[in-house]
Amino acid sequence: MTIQDLVGKYNITGSNQDALEYTYKGSLDLTLDENDRIKAKWLINNEQIQRGTGFFKNNILVINFNYKDENNNTYKGVVVYQCISKDILEGFWSEKHGNPLYLGEERCFRVNNQEQLLD
Repeated sequence: MTIQDLVGKYNITGSNQDALEYTYKGSLDLTLDENDRIKAKWLINNEQIQRGTGFFKNNILVINFNYKDENNNTYKGVVVYQCISKDILEGFWSEKHGNPLYLGEERCFRVNNQEQLLD
């Protein structure tokens, strides 16, 4: 698998660092910059945009991400995806100020041309 294989749109389900079950849905758009580094844009629950940049090696995708809350505070974290295939990514993530006792989890499923992104 190459980094180019990962470019595309994905539906996601995830859980926050303190949750035991999936608590959010959304979409993830992966593109490449001029240096073949991953550029990521998440839309969580149709309301929160998160952005990140990352790299890929040995079927592992690592993305440093950030977002702003409703009070314009910036939050930062890192997500690590195991690339099961070019269509399925399984990941875990942590935010700098998140609960250190837990990791968030996220699953990504490629959207085919015929499919719609989840609401």
